[in-house]
Amino acid sequence: MTVNVNNVQVISKDGQAKGLGDYSGKVLLIVNVASQCGFTKQYKGLQALQDNYGPSGFEVLGFPCNDFGAQEPGNLSEIQNFCQSNYGVTFELFEKVHAMGQTTEPYKTLNQTEPAGDVAWNFEKFLISKEGIVIGRYKSNIEPESSELKLAIEKALQS
Repeated sequence: MTVNVNNVQVISKDGQAKGLGDYSGKVLLIVNVASQCGFTKQYKGLQALQDNYGPSGFEVLGFPCNDFGAQEPGNLSEIQNFCQSNYGVTFELFEKVHAMGQTTEPYKTLNQTEPAGDVAWNFEKFLISKEGIVIGRYKSNIEPESSELKLAIEKALQS
């Protein structure tokens, strides 16, 4: 099943609804993030991807999520401060979401991506084409700077 995110509405850091279709023409990496997780160090790699591929039309979008082991207890301001001071994060962070169970967007839509089902843990990644189509789903153990993910990003940027 082809999953398109262009009609998905999310809540931006200023509390306003924002459509993922606003990013049309850019390759996106959507990630559910958490500040107290064993994978939290991936923030560094995510920022490196943003720095490396951002000028070519790539955006990392971070969605804080407290669904897994209550590892993201803070509010968005606390999360942003943590990410900036510890990892130099400049990519966009959104309001907290639910990625499993009673999901909220963007995960109501993203979890339909094959293999369909709820996100399994923090730092699961979804690669979105310039046209808004989900073209890849990567489990938490796939590091942001893995050759598998970087090659997929590069291919998507060339399309």
